Amino acid sequence: MKSWINQIRENLVIILITFIAFANRIWRLDSPKGFIFDEVYYVKNANSLINHGVELSGTPAAAEFVVHPPLGKWLIGLGIQLFGNNEFGWRISAAVIGSALVPLIYLIAKHLFKSVFLANLCALLIALDGLALVMSRIALLDIFLTVFLLVAFLFWLKGNHLIAGIAIGAAISTKWNAAYIYCALLAYLLFFLAKNFKNIYYKYLGLQLLNYVLIPALTYLISWTGWFLSSSGYKRNSSSNPIVALWNYHVEILHFHRNLTEPHSYSANPFGWLILRRPTSFYFESDNLGSSCGASKCAQEILALGTPVLWWFAIFCLFLLIFDAFKHKSRLAVSILAPFLSLYLPWLLITQRTTFYFYSITLLPFLVLAIGYFFHRIRELRPHSELFTLWIPISLVAIVAANFLYFLPIFMGLGIKYAAWQKLMWFVSWI
Repeated sequence: MKSWINQIRENLVIILITFIAFANRIWRLDSPKGFIFDEVYYVKNANSLINHGVELSGTPAAAEFVVHPPLGKWLIGLGIQLFGNNEFGWRISAAVIGSALVPLIYLIAKHLFKSVFLANLCALLIALDGLALVMSRIALLDIFLTVFLLVAFLFWLKGNHLIAGIAIGAAISTKWNAAYIYCALLAYLLFFLAKNFKNIYYKYLGLQLLNYVLIPALTYLISWTGWFLSSSGYKRNSSSNPIVALWNYHVEILHFHRNLTEPHSYSANPFGWLILRRPTSFYFESDNLGSSCGASKCAQEILALGTPVLWWFAIFCLFLLIFDAFKHKSRLAVSILAPFLSLYLPWLLITQRTTFYFYSITLLPFLVLAIGYFFHRIRELRPHSELFTLWIPISLVAIVAANFLYFLPIFMGLGIKYAAWQKLMWFVSWI
């Protein structure tokens, strides 16, 4: 009985943080009305999946050429199935899955830092990030991708490689971006196996191949079940062999992504992602009626923007990670830095492609963990100092919270005075 009570007490804070994060994500979830940004594609495809089992091509109801695997759109479709084909219905899955970022980062931080305090700190920080909030309130795929990657990372750390493999497969089944970290993982495994070949058992080798090659591949193929069972999917009839037909389809998808270079007003060079140079505006309206804000001119915007204080402080913490990883060969630092670099560096090699800042949502958990690592190192150096181990971390959370609340109107799409909106545009590149 005592142990159960202690468990409740230990988890009370994270339960509360998760509840508040979820409340923020579902409050006024049906606003604004209509499709926001690329919802116009994903919602149509989600409806096609739940109604026909496949993303139809060549019909009035279909969106343009489908360039992402189906799993994320199945999740959007689940919300539509439960709550109807409306704004709340097609956004609720993102809100629920996005809320899972909070307990996931808590569990990962607790495992890495062996500290409930630092785990709660990381959970609070990710709950107070604007990009995480915005991406959890819109029917896009990137929040699903991020959560699947975190699940894979958590179970990798815990040594449950079967679940990790399934999660990696689910991530790739959502968006191909996951292949970046997957390639890094395979490179690590090959390096490990080559280095320790004489000392490993063939059974271990077989298990790793099963967990990180066959299981992700099988998971990915399962996500295309509707396409296999239908004759209406794009390129489905390009060959009598369904695997060949799927290959033909994937070749075209790859061609699309490699040649996506057309200009876009919110295109953001990956070199500027961490400093928040060019956030993505998903929605903007202004009026001269004064009906929504009590002024002669109002503005309503949803801006995919990370909480600035959090992101800029995280950059400083990244330098500490890099220093400890290379100078001190810290395994803890490497375990955070490696997935971050595997997700970020490939984007720096394809800057000619049209890219957007909100793609960086996959980097956010590792930026938060970098901050957690910073305070972990402080606790190691000054274990008995309340100033360094307690009050400075709490002060950072307070500053981040204030910064988050300051920008909340443009995270949530609230109607505000146009002059107030202008004050939120700290840089010309944000407009």
